[in-house]
Amino acid sequence: MDRDREAGRHQTRIDRGQSQIESRRGWKFDARPIFVVLCLCAATAASAATSTGEYPNRPIRMLLGFPAGGTIDSLSRSIASQVETQLGRPIVLDNRGGANGIVAAEIAAHAPADGYTVLFSPPALIINQIITKAPYDTLRDFVPIVNTCLGEGSLVVVHPSLPVKNVQDLIALAKTKTLAYGSPGIGNTQHLVSEMFNMQAGTKLVHVPYKGIAPAVTAVLGGEVQVLFGPPTIIVQHIKSGKLRPIGFTGEKRWSFMPDVPTIAESGVPGFKSTGSWQGIFAPAKTPKEVVARLHAEIAKAIQVPKVRDFLRASGYEPDGRGTIDFKKMIENDFKRYAEVIRTAGIKAE
Repeated sequence: MDRDREAGRHQTRIDRGQSQIESRRGWKFDARPIFVVLCLCAATAASAATSTGEYPNRPIRMLLGFPAGGTIDSLSRSIASQVETQLGRPIVLDNRGGANGIVAAEIAAHAPADGYTVLFSPPALIINQIITKAPYDTLRDFVPIVNTCLGEGSLVVVHPSLPVKNVQDLIALAKTKTLAYGSPGIGNTQHLVSEMFNMQAGTKLVHVPYKGIAPAVTAVLGGEVQVLFGPPTIIVQHIKSGKLRPIGFTGEKRWSFMPDVPTIAESGVPGFKSTGSWQGIFAPAKTPKEVVARLHAEIAKAIQVPKVRDFLRASGYEPDGRGTIDFKKMIENDFKRYAEVIRTAGIKAE
């Protein structure tokens, strides 16, 4: 009772004081609504600071759709190592090989859109949609963060036991006996460039798909297949050791690291050109724009660091760095380009 009485007297004094202020100034004032608004504004600002200013505050997972030891693995490790140094947070590479990258892509598509799960992928991401019913839609379920680099082309190599010294020898031999080529899987860019060669050279090299580029390289090393159109970074060591023989390069011009190897176009297949593929990093759709912008800035910076840039170039890739808008346009154009190759070659998912 005494406590209630004292509280009542205290409130009366407050009300009397406010009344005196109002009567002296000729207006009435109630601070309570403004106080509430100020509190809400402060809370909103704090929330915004937490969602953007502190990103990233834990490790980032980078999903890879192919096994360790391949092109995707080596390129992503080089770039991720530099990016995590810049961010001060670990980037954990998660190899989820299978179905030409579909396994990893599906996981990434359904991951929380918070910037802590990204996907490193070549054009297999869109090729899968063309040749099969993929459990994702690239343009709907992903936001392109950055294209890290563009391939200059693929090296065409044969097993040393094959009596072939150049592209013309390969064409002539392929027209008299059955020869097989390996690839990292159906619909992979190495598969498509090999079929482009078949179409333009008039050959019928038989396709043998593997689960990744590493087993495809092992197959040609062991003579299981005779030919491979492969990324330079993976096969150059075997060329230097004499275990594989290079006979051509698919790019528009000769690869600067092996200038003695002619392009396919100058080896008797006029107009042939395949400059390799992009290697992009994607986030789940609806990832905050400020998070995407932060990741783009850090990755674009990383690929220009000399040690990373030199590694990319030695691997047959040129650093790129284009962001969401320009990268999306390139993806849309590639949808049309690859669809035409797949239709003409009659490529279908098994």
